[in-house]
Amino acid sequence: MLYLCSVKRIDQNNCVIYSGEYFSVEWYFDKEGYSQAYEYFLSIDDSQKRKFLILVKRIADFGKIFDKTKFRNEGDGIFAFKPQPDRYLAFFVIEKKIIVTNAFYKNTDKLPQSEKELALKYKEHYLNKK
Repeated sequence: MLYLCSVKRIDQNNCVIYSGEYFSVEWYFDKEGYSQAYEYFLSIDDSQKRKFLILVKRIADFGKIFDKTKFRNEGDGIFAFKPQPDRYLAFFVIEKKIIVTNAFYKNTDKLPQSEKELALKYKEHYLNKK
């Protein structure tokens, strides 16, 4: 299953987007089960969802995306899936997982600092609850 389209509350039992040979890709969620990235994903049209899911499947199955226009290191341990025009920020964890923290419509050339700061905040929260 690539994504859960009717889940209202996310937890460790239903946060996986896709599991491949190299990685499991999961939505980040807070203690109330809210996931900003998942909510954004639900709000976009099917063609945009497909673009994101193709990138998720590629990195999970093959371990890397070589095209920097599709996946890029944004610094500070934050990476961006880049299905145009959307961005999904994420980080890697030791258990061969990629956690997708937040998503947004990108309408500027640079990554908005507020989005990166949100990803870093979610990363810190995730690592502290482990």
